[in-house]
Amino acid sequence: MEAPIHTLSSLFEQLGLEGSQFAIDGFIHRNSPIPQNVELAKAKCWNQSQANMLNEMISSDADWEPIVEQLSVLMHK
Repeated sequence: MEAPIHTLSSLFEQLGLEGSQFAIDGFIHRNSPIPQNVELAKAKCWNQSQANMLNEMISSDADWEPIVEQLSVLMHK
Protein backbone atom coordinates (compact mmCIF):
# COMPACT_ATOMS: atom_id res chain seq x y z
CA MET A 1 0.00 0.00 0.00
CA GLU A 2 1.34 3.42 -0.96
CA ALA A 3 1.56 6.24 1.57
CA PRO A 4 -0.90 9.06 0.89
CA ILE A 5 0.45 12.17 -0.77
CA HIS A 6 -0.65 15.26 1.12
CA THR A 7 -0.81 18.77 -0.31
CA LEU A 8 -0.74 22.22 1.25
CA SER A 9 -4.44 22.38 0.46
CA SER A 10 -5.18 19.19 2.40
CA LEU A 11 -2.97 20.38 5.28
CA PHE A 12 -4.86 23.67 5.55
CA GLU A 13 -8.17 21.81 5.47
CA GLN A 14 -6.96 19.47 8.23
CA LEU A 15 -6.15 22.59 10.27
CA GLY A 16 -9.68 23.89 9.73
CA LEU A 17 -8.61 26.58 7.27
CA GLU A 18 -9.63 27.23 3.69
CA GLY A 19 -7.53 25.15 1.32
CA SER A 20 -7.71 27.21 -1.89
CA GLN A 21 -4.41 28.45 -3.32
CA PHE A 22 -5.66 32.04 -2.90
CA ALA A 23 -6.42 31.45 0.80
CA ILE A 24 -3.10 29.68 1.42
CA ASP A 25 -1.12 32.44 -0.27
CA GLY A 26 -3.00 35.07 1.76
CA PHE A 27 -2.41 33.21 5.03
CA ILE A 28 1.31 32.88 4.34
CA HIS A 29 1.55 36.54 3.30
CA ARG A 30 -0.27 37.74 6.46
CA ASN A 31 1.57 35.51 8.92
CA SER A 32 5.15 35.34 7.74
CA PRO A 33 7.99 35.53 8.11
CA ILE A 34 8.17 33.55 11.32
CA PRO A 35 11.47 34.24 13.12
CA GLN A 36 14.03 31.52 12.38
CA ASN A 37 14.26 30.58 16.07
CA VAL A 38 10.49 29.91 16.32
CA GLU A 39 9.13 26.49 15.42
CA LEU A 40 6.21 26.48 12.99
CA ALA A 41 3.76 25.14 15.59
CA LYS A 42 4.76 27.88 18.06
CA ALA A 43 3.95 30.70 15.65
CA LYS A 44 1.32 33.13 16.92
CA CYS A 45 -0.97 32.52 13.94
CA TRP A 46 -2.19 29.11 15.19
CA ASN A 47 -4.79 28.38 17.83
CA GLN A 48 -3.93 25.72 20.42
CA SER A 49 -5.69 22.94 18.52
CA GLN A 50 -3.87 23.77 15.28
CA ALA A 51 -0.51 23.99 17.08
CA ASN A 52 -1.11 20.60 18.70
CA MET A 53 -2.05 19.09 15.35
CA LEU A 54 1.11 20.46 13.68
CA ASN A 55 3.27 19.08 16.50
CA GLU A 56 1.63 15.69 16.19
CA MET A 57 2.01 15.66 12.40
CA ILE A 58 5.73 16.39 12.71
CA SER A 59 6.50 14.04 15.58
CA SER A 60 4.40 10.98 14.88
CA ASP A 61 2.84 11.02 11.43
CA ALA A 62 5.42 10.52 8.71
CA ASP A 63 2.74 10.95 6.01
CA TRP A 64 2.23 14.60 6.96
CA GLU A 65 5.82 15.51 7.84
CA PRO A 66 7.02 16.52 4.32
CA ILE A 67 4.15 18.93 3.71
CA VAL A 68 4.40 20.43 7.21
CA GLU A 69 8.11 20.96 6.57
CA GLN A 70 7.26 22.63 3.25
CA LEU A 71 4.88 24.99 5.04
CA SER A 72 7.57 25.70 7.63
CA VAL A 73 10.02 26.71 4.91
CA LEU A 74 7.41 28.97 3.27
CA MET A 75 6.49 30.59 6.58
CA HIS A 76 10.12 31.20 7.65
CA LYS A 77 11.07 33.03 4.42
